[in-house]
Amino acid sequence: MARRTVQLRVGGQTYRVVTSASDEELQRLAAVVDQKLATVVPAGRAVTPQAMLLAAIALAHDLEQERTRASVIAGRARDAFGRILQRVDAVLGAGPESPSSSGANDSTR
Repeated sequence: MARRTVQLRVGGQTYRVVTSASDEELQRLAAVVDQKLATVVPAGRAVTPQAMLLAAIALAHDLEQERTRASVIAGRARDAFGRILQRVDAVLGAGPESPSSSGANDSTR
Protein backbone atom coordinates (compact mmCIF):
# COMPACT_ATOMS: atom_id res chain seq x y z
CA MET A 1 0.00 0.00 0.00
CA ALA A 2 1.33 3.46 -0.88
CA ARG A 3 2.32 5.90 1.83
CA ARG A 4 0.22 9.03 2.04
CA THR A 5 -0.62 11.82 4.47
CA VAL A 6 -3.71 11.52 6.63
CA GLN A 7 -5.10 14.16 8.98
CA LEU A 8 -6.22 12.96 12.39
CA ARG A 9 -7.98 14.99 15.05
CA VAL A 10 -7.11 14.03 18.62
CA GLY A 11 -7.61 16.12 21.73
CA GLY A 12 -8.80 19.09 19.72
CA GLN A 13 -5.59 19.16 17.68
CA THR A 14 -5.11 18.13 14.08
CA TYR A 15 -2.12 15.94 13.28
CA ARG A 16 -0.76 14.98 9.88
CA VAL A 17 0.45 11.42 9.74
CA VAL A 18 2.33 9.77 6.88
CA THR A 19 1.14 6.18 6.72
CA SER A 20 0.34 3.17 4.63
CA ALA A 21 -2.53 2.13 6.94
CA SER A 22 -6.13 2.61 5.89
CA ASP A 23 -7.91 5.88 6.70
CA GLU A 24 -10.67 3.97 8.46
CA GLU A 25 -8.25 2.18 10.76
CA LEU A 26 -6.39 5.37 11.66
CA GLN A 27 -9.60 7.30 12.29
CA ARG A 28 -10.88 4.48 14.49
CA LEU A 29 -7.64 4.38 16.50
CA ALA A 30 -7.54 8.17 16.79
CA ALA A 31 -11.09 8.04 18.16
CA VAL A 32 -9.97 5.52 20.82
CA VAL A 33 -7.15 7.86 21.87
CA ASP A 34 -9.53 10.82 21.84
CA GLN A 35 -11.99 8.93 24.07
CA LYS A 36 -9.22 8.02 26.52
CA LEU A 37 -8.08 11.66 26.57
CA ALA A 38 -11.62 12.69 27.46
CA THR A 39 -11.36 10.52 30.58
CA VAL A 40 -8.13 12.17 31.78
CA VAL A 41 -8.70 15.80 30.73
CA PRO A 42 -11.63 17.74 32.21
CA ALA A 43 -14.05 19.16 29.63
CA GLY A 44 -13.02 22.59 28.41
CA ARG A 45 -9.37 22.14 29.39
CA ALA A 46 -6.53 22.16 26.88
CA VAL A 47 -4.87 18.86 26.07
CA THR A 48 -1.27 19.10 27.24
CA PRO A 49 1.61 16.78 26.36
CA GLN A 50 1.33 15.41 29.91
CA ALA A 51 -2.34 14.57 29.27
CA MET A 52 -1.37 12.80 26.05
CA LEU A 53 1.23 10.83 28.00
CA LEU A 54 -1.29 9.95 30.69
CA ALA A 55 -3.76 8.76 28.05
CA ALA A 56 -1.02 6.68 26.38
CA ILE A 57 -0.09 5.10 29.71
CA ALA A 58 -3.76 4.37 30.45
CA LEU A 59 -4.14 2.73 27.02
CA ALA A 60 -0.96 0.69 27.58
CA HIS A 61 -2.37 -0.43 30.93
CA ASP A 62 -5.65 -1.46 29.26
CA LEU A 63 -3.66 -3.40 26.65
CA GLU A 64 -1.65 -5.25 29.30
CA GLN A 65 -4.82 -6.21 31.16
CA GLU A 66 -6.40 -7.55 27.96
CA ARG A 67 -3.25 -9.51 27.08
CA THR A 68 -3.23 -11.04 30.56
CA ARG A 69 -6.91 -11.99 30.28
CA ALA A 70 -6.33 -13.48 26.82
CA SER A 71 -3.37 -15.49 28.12
CA VAL A 72 -5.41 -16.86 31.04
CA ILE A 73 -8.28 -17.79 28.72
CA ALA A 74 -5.90 -19.46 26.24
CA GLY A 75 -4.35 -21.48 29.07
CA ARG A 76 -7.74 -22.60 30.34
CA ALA A 77 -8.79 -23.53 26.80
CA ARG A 78 -5.60 -25.58 26.29
CA ASP A 79 -6.19 -27.39 29.58
CA ALA A 80 -9.83 -28.08 28.72
CA PHE A 81 -8.98 -29.33 25.23
CA GLY A 82 -6.25 -31.52 26.70
CA ARG A 83 -8.74 -33.09 29.10
CA ILE A 84 -11.22 -33.61 26.27
CA LEU A 85 -8.57 -35.27 24.12
CA GLN A 86 -7.58 -37.56 27.01
CA ARG A 87 -11.21 -38.63 27.40
CA VAL A 88 -11.61 -39.22 23.67
CA ASP A 89 -8.38 -41.22 23.61
CA ALA A 90 -9.57 -43.26 26.60
CA VAL A 91 -12.91 -44.01 24.93
CA LEU A 92 -11.16 -45.00 21.71
CA GLY A 93 -8.73 -47.24 23.57
CA ALA A 94 -5.65 -45.13 22.88
CA GLY A 95 -5.55 -43.31 26.19
CA PRO A 96 -3.69 -43.94 29.44
CA GLU A 97 -6.36 -46.45 30.54
CA SER A 98 -5.66 -48.60 27.48
CA PRO A 99 -3.77 -51.85 28.26
CA SER A 100 -1.46 -51.36 25.30
CA SER A 101 -0.40 -47.90 26.45
CA SER A 102 0.02 -48.88 30.12
CA GLY A 103 2.47 -51.65 29.36
CA ALA A 104 0.12 -54.36 30.66
CA ASN A 105 0.43 -57.75 29.07
CA ASP A 106 -2.72 -59.65 27.99
CA SER A 107 -1.20 -62.91 29.29
CA THR A 108 -1.07 -61.53 32.87
CA ARG A 109 -4.83 -60.95 33.04
